[in-house]
Order: sequence, then structure tokens, then C-alpha cells
Amino acid sequence: MKLALAQLNPVVGDIDGNCSAIISAIEDARGRGADVVLLPELAVVGYPPKDLLLKSGFIEASVAAVERIAARCVGVIAVVGCVKPNPASSGRDLFNAAAVCRDGRIAAVHYKVLLPTYDVFDERRYFEPASEHELETIRVGDESVVAGVTICEDLWNEASVLRRPMYHENPIAQLAGRGAKVIFNISASPYDCEKDAFRCSLFATQAEHNSLTIVYLNQVGGNDDLVFDGASAVFDASGKMIARAKAFEEDLLLVDLDRPGDGRVEPYPDRVAGIYAALVLGTRDYFAKCGFKSAVVGLSGGIDSAVTAAIAVESLGAEAVRGVAMPSRYSSDHSLTDARGLADNLGIRLDVVPIGDMHATMEGGLAELFAGTQPGVAEENIQARIRGNILMAICNKFGSLLLTTGNKSELAVGYCTLYGDMCGGLAVISDVPKTAVYELARHVNARAGRELIPRGTLDKPPSAELKPDQADRDSLPPYDVLDAILAGYVENHQSAEEIIAAGHDRATVLDVIRKVDRNEYKRKQAAPGLKVTSRAFGTGRRMPIAARYNS
Repeated sequence: MKLALAQLNPVVGDIDGNCSAIISAIEDARGRGADVVLLPELAVVGYPPKDLLLKSGFIEASVAAVERIAARCVGVIAVVGCVKPNPASSGRDLFNAAAVCRDGRIAAVHYKVLLPTYDVFDERRYFEPASEHELETIRVGDESVVAGVTICEDLWNEASVLRRPMYHENPIAQLAGRGAKVIFNISASPYDCEKDAFRCSLFATQAEHNSLTIVYLNQVGGNDDLVFDGASAVFDASGKMIARAKAFEEDLLLVDLDRPGDGRVEPYPDRVAGIYAALVLGTRDYFAKCGFKSAVVGLSGGIDSAVTAAIAVESLGAEAVRGVAMPSRYSSDHSLTDARGLADNLGIRLDVVPIGDMHATMEGGLAELFAGTQPGVAEENIQARIRGNILMAICNKFGSLLLTTGNKSELAVGYCTLYGDMCGGLAVISDVPKTAVYELARHVNARAGRELIPRGTLDKPPSAELKPDQADRDSLPPYDVLDAILAGYVENHQSAEEIIAAGHDRATVLDVIRKVDRNEYKRKQAAPGLKVTSRAFGTGRRMPIAARYNS
């Protein structure tokens, strides 16, 4: 039996476009001799569709699209991720479904059993869980295979691998116990930089424990804050990976289960390369799917704006990226020099808009109101807000999208200015800790084989340059210390005492945690950011603003 894993990049809500892409993939697979082709979870509507699922016309269009797809499934079997209305008089209105299409019709429909409601997932808001999976006998000529058709989370509850299983049932073990020899799993599983090794271990363990073949088909592409890495794979009954599709690209992976040694196994990028690929893909798709053609990046000469600009160029092309430098009286000479050097190296346009006069005018206008007070953060932030206004004006004038340049470390502790450097439509590196930003910068240069990001940018101490001789270390602990504390508190949910017990200074830990908690209001107003870690600020972290709890 020859399988085709159609690793597609659906657009949320574009039912007609997704339908066309699915039909094209089915015809391509059939033309290459495939007997069965798998399509991603909810491929017809795109994942995650969120509250589009509450629109009746959206569901009707989706149901009609599946019928059109099924009509084209002659001479090939397709397993298509879709939405299915729930005919029962109680429960949620919809099922997250996989339609098995053959002979020009929908021959069977299988429903998702395990519905995730953690991190970025909220599937019980929309879907009714199935009580169990039905087996599917796949017949090709004189050959037949008893298969289990499952959807994403159904494959993620193996007790021997997980510290604490989230569900009481294991659909894969149940299907194996009832005679399944192959598991088809269609997924839309978002990327994070630690997931792949665990994912492979989980799937390999289940294949070996249950003596069956696992066929995992994952979506690829960026949808809002989520990036899907593809890397669809097949594991044989011994737990060996016998085939793997490309990561971060659309792909059609062909696998002959009767000749498993012939499978194509694509490499998976290392951690830093994977983060970079995810950010490039997420940025490219955000622009393409939202209809923006060009980007604006404020270039300070610092590491964050440099990495953001490099990602923008990789995603969109140099001709679509405009850099803007906005020196003030506090800007160092090398800031503008490094911004110019970066722009030249990347081949992008650089506009220089000095803000000294604007800053002086603002200070003068507020002089009477501020009289008798000491200069402080309010005066510093005037500069950041002037810059935000300039960047937004340029975007409004030329129809561009502004990319914010703040990293996760700064966003975590509020080392950023509302309506200033936080202005923008996409926060490209908002889930990248500062230490990893430096890793990305070195990766950019190594990948190019030359110095795209200037050496001065990499070497100089980071600074907001909002007052004389300012440096980040004046307000924050060293970034390696800060990022370790933030990883414990934000990503691993550790208490202050647990982080202190790991060897960190008590006063530093308590100060960092206080800053994280008190700046929730800022993050609620931030641009959407691309998720690349296990716990990003955004839809997956739901913390109250008005709250009193000392961690």
C-alpha cells in the first residue's frame, strides 16, 4: 500500500482556496501512484478557525467543500480534516472530523476523541468529543489493512512517556487492542523549539508498544501567532522512523508500506536553526495571509532590531523592507553607524529621521506641567513614543506593516514602552529570550557566510539609549541570569522558592517575578507575537491583570 502525506499550508477561513489546494494534492498523489492520501486536521477550514466556527454560513460552506473534494476521489482514498455538524440534540454543535473519501463519495467519518484545552488550544469551546474511534478497513485491490483514523491529540496520551497523562483513555492502545495495524493521524500541531525530540520519542514508543505503524501527517505554515513545522513522519512497528517530510515547507511525502526501506527521511534543523526557520515562515505567512506587501522596522543599531530586520528580509525580500533610524541627543555615534551598516549588508532602504527637535518641543510643552519634579521614566519614554508615532505614520502613508522589535526578556519584565517601541502589527521575536536573540544573530551571519549583522551590534552592551550612558544592566540582571529565571517562572511554572533553590539570588528572583506580574497589562496590549517556545506570552498564557498573588 502506497501512502501520500500531503503536508499543506491552509489559510484559515479560505474554504475555496483550501479546497482547491486539497484537490490538487489528491490529484498529484494519485498521479504518483498513491493508494491513500492524508490531509491535515481541519484542512478544509484551516487551523485554528476559532470563532469562525460559530458562523452557520461558514459551516455550510465547509460541508459543501468536503462533498466537492469527495467527488474528486476516484482511484484514490483521501483522509480529509474537516468540520462535521453534530446531529444530536445536546452537546456541542460540531465534531472535529476526518472524512474518508473514496469512489467519489464520503465513505466514512471519524471524530476526534481527545480535545485539548491547554496552552493555545480551546477545542472544547467548539467541538463535541467522540466516545471512541471506529476501525477503518482500507481496501486497495486485493489488499486490505485495518486502520485507526485519529486526529492530532488522539496520539498524545501515552502514559509511559508522559509525566502525567491528561486524559483517562489512550485511543491508540484501544485501537491496537481491537486489531488496528496502522494508525493514520492527521494533525495541526504547532511548533515549539523543544517539541520535536519529544514528539518523535512519543510516536516511536507508541508504535513499538502497540506493534503497529504510525503515520503522522502535520500541517505546515503560520496562522497568526502559531507556526506549524510539518515534519510529517512514519514510524514502523519497531518504533523506527522510516520516512519524514521536510520541516517548515509544504511537501508531498510518498511511503510504500510494503517497501519501508525506500522512504525519504528529511533532516530536522537544530534548535537555533529551527527557531529561525519558524520566525521566517511565521512572518512570511502573516504578511501573505493578511495581505501586507511591505514591512517597516525601526533600526536602533541594536541586536533586536538587527535580527528582526534580517528575518523580515529573509521572509519578504530586501525590496519589501524599509529601515528607519531615529537618533536622539542620547544616541551614540555607533548606533547610526551600525544601523547604516546593517541596512547596507541586507540591501534595504534606510531613512534617517532625527527626533532631537521633536523631543525638545515635547519637553518644552510639558515643562510647566512637570515643573518641580525630577526627570525620570516619563521623560525617557517621550522619545520612545515619538519614535512609535513616526514609524506608524510611515506605515500609514505607504501601506506597510510595522514590525516591533522587543524580545521575550524585555516583554516579560516590562522593559518596553506602551505606544512607543511596542507599536506595531507583528512582534516577530517577542517569544525569543535575549540570549537566544544573540544566537539567532550569529546564525544569520553563519548562514550568509558573511557579516550581515555588524560586529559592533553583536559586541556592544545593549542599551535603550533614552538617557546619558544608559545600559540595560542598569535596570536588569545579566541576561543569562534573567533568562534562566524567566524560563523557570514563565515556561516551567516554578515558584520563587524553587527558582531560588536552583541557585539564583533571592532578591533578584523576587524582583524579576514582581516585574513579570506587574506588567501583565502591557502584554495584553502588545502586538501578536510568533510562538516558538513551550510557553509564550499571548493566547496560551492567560493571567489576570487585577490580581494579588505573591509567587
